[in-house]
Amino acid sequence: MDRPAPPLPELVRVFGRIGLLSFGGPAAQIALMHRDLVESRGWLDDEGFLRALSFCMLLPGPEAMQLATYAGWRMRGVAGGLIAGGLFVLPGAVVVLALAAAYAAFGAVPLVEALFLGVKATVVVVVIDALLKVSGKALKTPARWVIAGLSFLGIFALALPFPLIIAAAAAYGYLSARGAPLPAPGPRPPAARPLVTIATWSALWLAPVALLWAAGPPILAQIAAFFSKLAVVTFGGAYAVLAYMTQEVVTGKGWLDTAQMVDGLGLAETTPGPLILVTEFVGFLAAFQAGGWAMALAGAAVTLWVTFVPCFLWIFAGAPYIDRLAGMPRLSAALACVTAAVVGVILNLSIWFAAHVFFARVEMLEAGPLRLIAPDPASLNIPALALAGLAALLLFWRRWPLPAVLGLAAGLGALGGIAG
Repeated sequence: MDRPAPPLPELVRVFGRIGLLSFGGPAAQIALMHRDLVESRGWLDDEGFLRALSFCMLLPGPEAMQLATYAGWRMRGVAGGLIAGGLFVLPGAVVVLALAAAYAAFGAVPLVEALFLGVKATVVVVVIDALLKVSGKALKTPARWVIAGLSFLGIFALALPFPLIIAAAAAYGYLSARGAPLPAPGPRPPAARPLVTIATWSALWLAPVALLWAAGPPILAQIAAFFSKLAVVTFGGAYAVLAYMTQEVVTGKGWLDTAQMVDGLGLAETTPGPLILVTEFVGFLAAFQAGGWAMALAGAAVTLWVTFVPCFLWIFAGAPYIDRLAGMPRLSAALACVTAAVVGVILNLSIWFAAHVFFARVEMLEAGPLRLIAPDPASLNIPALALAGLAALLLFWRRWPLPAVLGLAAGLGALGGIAG
């Protein structure tokens, strides 16, 4: 049983600490919350924690941030959820904003570019590591291997939209589980007012988007619309959606180039909070290049709003029903197939990033519906390859923490730039 709700100051202190220490991606963040909320304080029991985690994994958006929001809601209602979810995001958002501003001011300096060579090389290793971890958990049947393979071909060779791939995988999973027995639904929560909750939070999310489209600067309206759409399709974590974001931001909209996208991911890897904070970097830089510093700050604010307000909507609307929804086989099957599709998407991301980090020239070959990247072998970047090898050695053999590896690789890249 959950113990009585803690006082708000204690809630603020605990989730403030979690927000400051939430490095290392969702697995480490979820483990930190379990230790603090279940083992140390008993605010949630194991069964309730795992039910909430399963529900959050079915949602778009960062599952660790949404789990924190649920835990706060469970303790102190909507106010608790806002405190817990907000404090999970705020420290990382502040750091990303500072790093994005520094990048906008100094990113074109040759020494800074050399420094980021080490960061980019390490990011390639981190993404490949994420691919191996996700594939080991997700590809447990031949059907899921096929889904992963088709997803990879769809996005890598045919440039199919990421939302279409995720929707197709979810639909197949749901329909293929048709014969599974469904549990009896739990009772309807008596205090739940889903329509009011959905209407309130949808208005908070979408009203600013509508105002920007009606009277705001075009770049802010475009940022609001794009990241609102992204908030609905961010299944499978930030690594999965990065391929779609890169495709749209670089090729479709021309806001950033691929090198800037890789740099943004490297910066987000060094901060606490959800990795999806890389969207703040993209929004800041896109608005900065369109209108300077004031526009950049507005772009970062708009991006954060439309990225995380939907997370509160999903949790506050669905949290009262978590016990009722837990264990539905069709939803579980849909999630399993989405996770398999994500493996193919992350493989595409790994190849895309590696090509642009390790080769100075990457062309696009088109033949009918096929669109394939073609690195120029003569442009191979040997220092980047060496830095990636060193990062892999330190991360996987020596078990160094990621921030230390990023710092060392950046320093070696800068030294190489000075020597060169």
